[in-house]
Amino acid sequence: MSKKILVIDDDPIIVKYLVTLFADNGYETCSASDGAVALDVVNAERPDLITLDLEMPHEWGPRFYRKLTKDDSLKKIPVIVISGLSGEHAIKDAVAFIKKPFDPDKLLGIVKKSIG
Repeated sequence: MSKKILVIDDDPIIVKYLVTLFADNGYETCSASDGAVALDVVNAERPDLITLDLEMPHEWGPRFYRKLTKDDSLKKIPVIVISGLSGEHAIKDAVAFIKKPFDPDKLLGIVKKSIG
């Protein structure tokens, strides 16, 4: 059974790119356009890994992450921050912080190291 990755980003072009990149490499995917919707998607889909943008409408990435980590059944899901903002400090426990634009091979390497 393939691992599932949740892509959280408000830019539909980035979402489409990441979903395609992960699907082409054997991963299942799901997506959310902001942090408010993302928590519902996490609960419904139970992803193995999350990619998270920091700056989004309605609810920013750091706020979503705080909610995620307060839930014992969700807090162990690895998170890779992918953002144009320089905010590594915003989510200290993230598996990695990747600045946009990013190298897809580097991202895939981090994903494979995190979830296989």
